Amino acid sequence: QVQFAESGGGLVQPGESLRLSCEVSGRIWNIYNIGWYRQAPGMQRELVANMPNAGVPIYADSVKGRFTISRDGVKKIVFLQMNDLKPEDTAIYYCNVEIHFGPKYYDRGTYWGQGTQVTVSS
Repeated sequence: QVQFAESGGGLVQPGESLRLSCEVSGRIWNIYNIGWYRQAPGMQRELVANMPNAGVPIYADSVKGRFTISRDGVKKIVFLQMNDLKPEDTAIYYCNVEIHFGPKYYDRGTYWGQGTQVTVSS
């Protein structure tokens, strides 16, 4: 059974910072491609950051220079450090993780966290 524990959201003022985390647990072998998405009310879910297993991240233009995606491969935790937050960053943030259950290429799947609310307002 795969379990997610996503946390770190909250209410902050513009210019402040938050650190989101997404811990993956269960009978899994490893985590590979990781990403963060966000969805504002009435809007489509959009990519915020993605990092493949090789470790080279990509970011949406709107968050470049402010957000950083990272992972703890041992503890199987995905992080999103968010600095200099802006009102337009307000959304529910979801982690997205490719999970491998064993060494075979077909023994894998992609899963979503439950989401955590980030609100940036003065």
